[in-house]
Amino acid sequence: MNPRYEYRALLACDIAGSAGRGEQYLQEIRGVLRTALSDALGTAGPDARGFASVDTGDGFRLVAPARLPKAALLFPLLPELCARIRAHNRHAGPETRLRVRAAVHAGEIRFDPDGTVSGAPFEALARLLDSAPLRNATLAGTSGTPLAAILSRHVYEETVGHGYEGLETDAFTGVDVRVKEYASRAWLWYPGSPVGPRAVADQQSGSVGGRGRTEPQAPSSEQLVQVSGNGTAFTVNRGEQNVTHTDRS
Repeated sequence: MNPRYEYRALLACDIAGSAGRGEQYLQEIRGVLRTALSDALGTAGPDARGFASVDTGDGFRLVAPARLPKAALLFPLLPELCARIRAHNRHAGPETRLRVRAAVHAGEIRFDPDGTVSGAPFEALARLLDSAPLRNATLAGTSGTPLAAILSRHVYEETVGHGYEGLETDAFTGVDVRVKEYASRAWLWYPGSPVGPRAVADQQSGSVGGRGRTEPQAPSSEQLVQVSGNGTAFTVNRGEQNVTHTDRS
C-alpha cells in the first residue's frame, strides 16, 4: 500500500517553563493541559471528533480531521482553551501554574500505511512553536499569559482574512519569525487582544466564547507590555510587534 497525502489543519502546544518542576508536577500539569485541550476541542462541534494526537512530553501535536475547517482551530478553540487554563491557574500554586504556547498551521501531510504522519508542514509548525515572538508573548503580564498562539501566514490569510465568526483582524499581531532555516510572516493571538479579554469576561459571567456579547474596543495603536522578572518587553505599534528580548524558558 502506498502512502497518501491529505490536506489537514495542524495544532501544536507545549507548556512554557516545564523544565525543572520535577516528575510529579510535570505529570500533573500535563494532565491539566490534556483535559483542558480535550474540553476545548469539544466546543468546535461534531466535526472536531477524530483528532490524531501525539504526546510530545511537555505538550501535544494534533492533526485535525479532514472535514474540520482551519477556522475551528482558532475560534472558539483558543478562547475556550485560554479560559480553562486561566480557571486552573486561579487556584494553582507556582509549581502547577500553566503558561501554554500554541501554533496553528495547515498543509499536505503524508500518511504512511503504518499510521505514521510526516511532512514539511510539521517542520513549519515546530518552528512557529519555538519562535521568539511566541515565547515572549507567553510572558506578558505579572505572572505570564495562560495561552499565547501563533498562526502561520497560510492559516491567517485563509481564516482571519475571510472574516469567519470570532476572528477579528485586530485580535492578531503580525510578527516576523526566524528559527533556523525557517523564515516567514506569522500572527500572534494572546489575552490582551480583543478576543482575549472577551473570553475572560464571558467565563466569569458563565458564557465562554463571546457569542452575543458586545465587542470590546480594540487596543490602542501603541501598546507596551512589560514582563516582570526578566527584563523582557515588546511593543505593539499599529499591529506590528518588535521583540526586544528573547526568553528561552
